[in-house]
Amino acid sequence: MFTIITGAQFGDEGKGKIVDLISDNYDLVVRFQGGDNAGHTVKVGDIVYKLHLIPSGFLLDSRVLIGPGTVLNPLSLAQELEMLAKGGIHIGPEKLGIDAKTSIIMPYHIELDGLKESSRSEKIGTTKKGIGFAYIDKVARDEIRLADLTDKAKFLARIGELASQKESSIRELGGDPSVVMDSKSIDLYVSLGQKFAPYVTDVSLEINKALEEGKNVLAEGAQGTHLDVTHGTQKFVTSSSTIAGSACANLGVGPTKVDNVLGIVKAYITRVGEGPLPTELKDDVGKQLQQVGREFGTTTGRARRCGWFDMPLVKKAVFLNGYTELALTKLDVLSDIDPLKVCVGYELDGKFMDYPPELTGDLARCVPIFEELPGWSNDLTNVRQFSDLPDAARRYVAYLEEKTGIPIEYISVGPGREQTFRK
Repeated sequence: MFTIITGAQFGDEGKGKIVDLISDNYDLVVRFQGGDNAGHTVKVGDIVYKLHLIPSGFLLDSRVLIGPGTVLNPLSLAQELEMLAKGGIHIGPEKLGIDAKTSIIMPYHIELDGLKESSRSEKIGTTKKGIGFAYIDKVARDEIRLADLTDKAKFLARIGELASQKESSIRELGGDPSVVMDSKSIDLYVSLGQKFAPYVTDVSLEINKALEEGKNVLAEGAQGTHLDVTHGTQKFVTSSSTIAGSACANLGVGPTKVDNVLGIVKAYITRVGEGPLPTELKDDVGKQLQQVGREFGTTTGRARRCGWFDMPLVKKAVFLNGYTELALTKLDVLSDIDPLKVCVGYELDGKFMDYPPELTGDLARCVPIFEELPGWSNDLTNVRQFSDLPDAARRYVAYLEEKTGIPIEYISVGPGREQTFRK
């Protein structure tokens, strides 16, 4: 069985905890795009793991893989492995594999990212981790791959080929070009290449062989649907394709192999950084969602903007991903809000729309149209089955299920593994 999991909104939907919950059913859990700009939090008992690269399945028996569609900061990965080791979780090459073709984020990518964002009159809200510039080099065929990094001679030769180009680019943006050939950084990357050499694998081959053998594979995306570089709210998007079809292309698995596509959706909506958010709440309800939901970015620590559930955006996510099922997270955060509102359409230039306009500028001008539902005052964090939810909460779930046309199979009422249950 081959399952793809993606976020249905703007990221931060709680994919990590759902992957952690279901990964015991999968032999392989694979990351298919993005870099360490993504962040997911997994809570087991009293221990919280904040991760940026390693797929959540590492906590169980799954083998975890990082596919060639990702861009990898090897220093970030080394720090994650060290953090987990301090917690008693040791992840070696038998547990983690990284594709040989994975693009490496270099110090000059990070430098260029920060310089470019600073120079913009209209900020994108990039994490300044070099993700976009690593993808630019991938498309331009100027990348350094993991296979290069693990071979010192190849790595040094490749750096030599690219140095003058990168120095010129940094100089043009007013930065310090010495970062490109900094000897300490180069020595560090050489040592990281040696560290990760045993982890190198062919991810496409591993996945296809596993599927041939009747094993189960879970492909895990980063960010969310509306941050997709093509179909998202350009220019306020990430640098990779975040939708389900991207998993096949980035992992080297044919689309006929896909069995399920699971979408993760919050019971409301959040967004980090710039870009349109039609249902954004700038009042006390918005503050309540932010505080109760602990809506602060795993990677950046920035406060997330919060708003009512936006049905048109989720409908578009359903079309873009082909979801077969949904997981609804953070239902508990809506407690003590009455009434609840769901955006069922927009008004744009005097016309009603139940689907987002294609252009980002038009989406920013949309005025949301709401339907109201009764709220509830009960604390949901100790609920462990759907039938124990208050009537109003069950009606809210049923309403979302009816409007999306996709069954909601999982419901989460807190960060702990035990706080997510099947409907």
